[in-house]
Amino acid sequence: MTHTVCLVPGDGIGPEVTSAAKRVIEAAGVDIEWVNLPAGETGIEFFGSPLPERTIAAIIGHGTALKGPITTPVAGGHGNVSVKLRQRLGLSAAIRPVKSMPGVKALHANVDLIIIRENTEGLFSGIENEVAPGVVQALKVCTTEASTRIAKFAFEYALSHDRKKVTVLHRADLLKKTDGLFLRCARKVHRSFADQITYEEMIVDNGCMQLVRNPGQFDVILLDSLTGGMVSSVAAGLVGGPGMAPGASFGQQCVLFEPVHGSAPDIARKGIANPLACILSGAMMLEHLAEDAASLRIRNACELALSEGDASVLTPDLGGSGSTTSLTDAVIRALK
Repeated sequence: MTHTVCLVPGDGIGPEVTSAAKRVIEAAGVDIEWVNLPAGETGIEFFGSPLPERTIAAIIGHGTALKGPITTPVAGGHGNVSVKLRQRLGLSAAIRPVKSMPGVKALHANVDLIIIRENTEGLFSGIENEVAPGVVQALKVCTTEASTRIAKFAFEYALSHDRKKVTVLHRADLLKKTDGLFLRCARKVHRSFADQITYEEMIVDNGCMQLVRNPGQFDVILLDSLTGGMVSSVAAGLVGGPGMAPGASFGQQCVLFEPVHGSAPDIARKGIANPLACILSGAMMLEHLAEDAASLRIRNACELALSEGDASVLTPDLGGSGSTTSLTDAVIRALK
């Protein structure tokens, strides 16, 4: 069966890691017709916008996309394209698996947890204004609808993936209206799952410390947009760094698969970016497309390539002297 999938290479190392993911998916024998779409710098260059309407329309039309990271100017310039893309597509639920891989030096072994983040509200709403000269504010938006939706998504995901516990990280001690609403919605949704899923709450500051100290106590972690992004990065550090962290964002119309890491312009076009986060995002995509066997083969091939511990193959972030191509080639060899 041929699948049609949108490909958004993105900026920085994005074209390199998405190209690697394509190679591995093709080597796994999955027939995909790729629709290349611009965003970020290519969108500005060719269409005058970091997020062209044709990109939005194509992803909605085809329903599935694989995306590389997109550069966002700091303290000025256009807004965060990845956030705007998720908002425009209604991709309210982000899934970020955090799992130890053999051969990767990390603080802890056998980490296996899932981070689920609300994508569209909170401070990621991007509503800011200057109330007086030298005084600015940001508005944190939190609604019952979105909070209930993400809580239900988290508990249903836990149930369908044999996960036993959902932990909500929050600051409802301080943000009693916004995080308080998020927490109350999670508690209410849990009532329908109380016989099957254990539920706990933890202030996010303590949660981060506990995550670093003892990640094995967590199973599924539920957060809002801003803290979800931060905790995702902390968790990625437990399993080897952002190059090991895949992700996906789900909506009613479409699904977007993308690595958690940024565009890393400092190493762009040097051929040393770790492609595994994007390759593993591609494996998540194949599972969504009901290509379960190929998805599992790719995951196993990544583990095998890493377990061999060949420094000439591994990228510098993994302690090696290899390249994006050498690590991708090793995964493809392990597929055969």
